[in-house]
Amino acid sequence: MAAKDQVKALVFDVFGTVVDWRGGSISELTAFGKARGIDRDWAEFADDWRGLYQPSMEEVRSGRRPFTILDTLHRESLEKLLEKYDIKGLPEQDIQHLVSIWHRLPPWPDAVEGLTRLKSRYIIATCSNANIGLAVRMAKHSGLPWDTIVGAEVARAFKPTPQAYLGSAAALNLEPHEVMLVAAHNSDLAAAAKTGFRTAFVARPNEYGPKKVADVAKDHDWDIATDSFNGVADAMGCPRL
Repeated sequence: MAAKDQVKALVFDVFGTVVDWRGGSISELTAFGKARGIDRDWAEFADDWRGLYQPSMEEVRSGRRPFTILDTLHRESLEKLLEKYDIKGLPEQDIQHLVSIWHRLPPWPDAVEGLTRLKSRYIIATCSNANIGLAVRMAKHSGLPWDTIVGAEVARAFKPTPQAYLGSAAALNLEPHEVMLVAAHNSDLAAAAKTGFRTAFVARPNEYGPKKVADVAKDHDWDIATDSFNGVADAMGCPRL
């Protein structure tokens, strides 16, 4: 507990940890398809879109292209999928609507309550690959009570590069050991831990639906391991609402 006593801020992975990207995107894609008379396997479409997430960021991480915000990368991936799924002739407003699905993802049921409890004692912020505009709109849509937005656009680096974490801590005027990353992904926590961050694993077994095989449980002795944000709040001594 001594290490956790030094924590002044908790920062959160967002996609999969705070919000249900898969369920939310499938729901929106299905509604869009029904309204436009487009019949496709929207669950597969959502999974394919997420599948392009890491490769698109790797172009930036590798230095092959300059830093580019996630909204732009999401649009580029969407355009590839529209071609793959033979969806042609969408007007610009429809394309923008689809890109902004990522702005409207629903939180997991425990997220808002747990965040609110943690906010009563600590700075809480994103530490996401999401750009600022995306994260702010998601927060407004889903009632996420962030104190501020840090992460990729602030640090000018995508996770899991060290600068994504170190730049986020620096933006909060904190040393790495004063910041705890909360994430549902062991690899994210491992990268953060190497920079000196404290760590909290929150299991999200439904993130990938029936296909999830990784991150079903912790794979390391993280500072906290639990199955909800309320579990994190309990471990950090935050009062119940």
